[in-house]
Amino acid sequence: MKTLIVDDEPLARRELRRLLTAFPSIQIVGEAGDIDEARERIEALTPAVVFLDIQMPGGTGFDLLASLDTVPRIIFTTAYDRFAVKAFDVNALDYLLKPIEPERLAAAISKLSGVPEAPAEAAKDAPLEQLFVRDGPRCWFIPLHEVSVFTAEGNYVRVQWGKERPLLGRSLVTLEAKLDPRRFFRANRQQIINLDLVQRVDLGIGGTLQVQLRDGREIQISRRQAREFRERATV
Repeated sequence: MKTLIVDDEPLARRELRRLLTAFPSIQIVGEAGDIDEARERIEALTPAVVFLDIQMPGGTGFDLLASLDTVPRIIFTTAYDRFAVKAFDVNALDYLLKPIEPERLAAAISKLSGVPEAPAEAAKDAPLEQLFVRDGPRCWFIPLHEVSVFTAEGNYVRVQWGKERPLLGRSLVTLEAKLDPRRFFRANRQQIINLDLVQRVDLGIGGTLQVQLRDGREIQISRRQAREFRERATV
């Protein structure tokens, strides 16, 4: 399993590399010592899992995750236990406190058994399956199949995910290019809906359609998009 180690301390990276030699399934493909280097390595190497320190030069591990289009599985490694709750709020695979104990590392590795290992090119081209969203002090790993609608707010996107409505720091056009077109549909200029979560469709005014989603939200499909929606509904 392709693995990247991200930590600003060379000794910490060396020790973690030594500990990981006990796990034949782990293939360490690289290291990074700061946020910018880590971003470049993740995009180039497409690791399945990243051991990620939180406090580093140039920003935090959370800043790194918020800047990525495709986020690998994350195991946080840090000396600051006050970040533990925040790490699990964002649904990290695990959280290891330094100095890392072999038993805790083994427990974290055991959670990787269900993580798929995709070819590099396929991983780059595949539609997003989850988003990392940082909105103020809160962070989330959001599974996209649970998102009902994305709404443009200027150069940002409001994500409707259950009861949460975090703001994503990218444009709707940029996000749309990364979404699975079989699941997500551009309803109008401002909104993209999850077709799997459509509960009812009614005729609207002037050739539009009115869609009700499972979470109760009602979205208007523009006249321009209504024809495509009907064609897809009959396939």
